Amino acid sequence: MRIDKFLKLARIIKRRSVAKQITDQGRVLINGKPAKSSSQVGVGDELTIKFGNKTLTVRVRQVLQTTKKADASSMYEMVSEEYQRDYQKEADELL
Repeated sequence: MRIDKFLKLARIIKRRSVAKQITDQGRVLINGKPAKSSSQVGVGDELTIKFGNKTLTVRVRQVLQTTKKADASSMYEMVSEEYQRDYQKEADELL
């Protein structure tokens, strides 16, 4: 399955056009290698997605052609979620 379609079906990114755009910008890695929106993803692959302040790493558990919202989270498991800057912690320190 294409990476942009997987990101949309798994509900990691809401729209496929947005998934295609960030993938083509080089902000998505498959097993540590930059991916294009047409790159194929399979079970066991590790995906690293770089959002603005957050880097999300997930492992593909299953690839489904269609899914309901309740089943979307079963398509992957969260490996890590890292923030470059913790704004909440900084705000708490200021108070």
